[in-house]
Order: sequence, then structure tokens, then C-alpha cells
Amino acid sequence: MADRTTQGSIQGGAGDGGVDGIRTFPFPVELSVGGVGMQVGPMGAGRTWHADAPLERVHRIDFHVVMLFDGDPVRHMVDFAEYEATAGDLLWIRPGQVHRFAPSEYRGTVLTMQPGFLPRATVEATGLYRYDLPPLLRPSGPQLAGLKAGLAQLQREYEDTATLPLSLHTAVLRHTLTAFLLRLAHLAASAADAGRRTESTFTLFRDAVEKGFATNHSVSAYADALGYSRRTLVRAVRAATGETPKGFIDKRVVLEAKRLLAHTDLPIGRVGAAVGFPDAANFSKFFQQHTELTPAAFRAELR
Repeated sequence: MADRTTQGSIQGGAGDGGVDGIRTFPFPVELSVGGVGMQVGPMGAGRTWHADAPLERVHRIDFHVVMLFDGDPVRHMVDFAEYEATAGDLLWIRPGQVHRFAPSEYRGTVLTMQPGFLPRATVEATGLYRYDLPPLLRPSGPQLAGLKAGLAQLQREYEDTATLPLSLHTAVLRHTLTAFLLRLAHLAASAADAGRRTESTFTLFRDAVEKGFATNHSVSAYADALGYSRRTLVRAVRAATGETPKGFIDKRVVLEAKRLLAHTDLPIGRVGAAVGFPDAANFSKFFQQHTELTPAAFRAELR
């Protein structure tokens, strides 16, 4: 897996932070028009999150990014999966996800949004933290037209700082952004389950795994904690994802291990301990079973 690519074609901002040594870039409020918690504008040469942002390497951001493409195909890595976006596609990257830019020139419009800019009810209605939804979205013709119109209106409101006082300007931005995100969320949900409703049982399981995967890998333990039989849990998870509960848990553990191996210099034994494997040999065996690479080999491919 190559990681030495370059890209300087995305709107962004300044600053960086870190969790466990992972390079994380915060939302640049100071670069927003009027200091509001969002930005929207064209993607183009010379735009970056920050002058020091390592866009050629995997990194995290702590804000939402939605890119609507209108140029040549671009390959973009999100959480160690490669996605090819073409004209008319959207890529939605959520806070905490790792990603990496391709050397291609990115063309289109980019929206960035700070967590907390929208009220809680809107966050829930638009599924802003549905990490199970696919990052790459391919709208139909009518869907794309609606999304383009909504994004264009949002950009006009964002750039118009003379018509309204700042408080009203911000309120209008929130409402316009909500309308766009409701369209986007509907598209994302439809793409994820092709019209099926996600089982509430699976939703509870997914949230429990997200909180406990670092210490709990037991399907029975999750079933007991949630008050379901193991069989009920298996049915719900398989209906929502096509996977077994064990496969879902293992996939989340592997993802976190990959993030730590890629972003930190922690010894492999400590990476294993961080994802629930006190014994380094057991962690290496588990990781190799799921990736066909040892942890050391996976890290070497990224360095």
C-alpha cells in the first residue's frame, strides 16, 4: 500500500492535534467567512487543510468533509479502502476517519463543517455520525440536480455577508445546510441498505461495539448486555450488513489496529493491547488471519 502521494487541491484550514500520536487536523474556524463553523467553495490548486498538513500521508480530521466532483476520476483512500470518484459523485468523510489524497487534481465543490455547528436534533436527523454508511455516493440524475442546487444555494448564502447581521446569517446557513444534509443523508442511507430499514437491534449492537471493541470481542457478551439472544443478534446483524456479529466485531478491531500501526510508533505489542490482545503473538495471528499480513509487514508497507 503506497502512501507517498501529493495533493494540494482542497479547501481547508489550519492547525493540528494528536491522539495517541495520530496526526489530527481541527476545523479552521478562523479561516471561515465570518468565523462561522462551516466552509464551502471550489476545490482547486493550492488549497490545503493547513500548510503543514501531510495530505500525502494518511491523516485524520476532526470535522466533516463533503466533496462533490466534476472533474476527471480521482482515487481517494478512506479508512484503508480505496474509492474512485468520478464527475457527479460525492465523497463524505466523517470526523476521526483516516484518509489520504491521490496525486490527481481534485475538481468540484467542497463543504467542510465543524462538529457542533448544527443542533443535536439536526445531527440525529441527518445521520452525521453514521460510520456504517458508505463514504462514496453516486446520486441519480434528479438526486444530483437537487444536491447541486442545494450546495450552490449554500455557497451563495455563505459568501453573502452583507445582507444580514451575523446572527441571522449564521441561522440561515444552518437551515440551508440542514436542507442539503437531509438530501445527502437520504442518499447515503439508500445506498447502504437499498431501501431496507436498519434493525434497531443492529443499531444498538453497532453502538455497543463502537464503545467496547477495544476490550470486548465476545458476541455472547454483547447479546447479554443488550438483552437479546445470540440468535436474534445474528439475524439482525446479518440482515443489516450481510456479516455475522463476530465478523463485524473483528472488522472494527482490525480497522483500529491498522490506524494505530499506520499513525503511531507504538510497539506492536502495545497496539495489540490497545485493541484487546494482551498477548502480542495472539494479536499477530489475529491480524494476519484478517489481512494476510503481519502487523510489522503492514506497517512497513506504509513507511
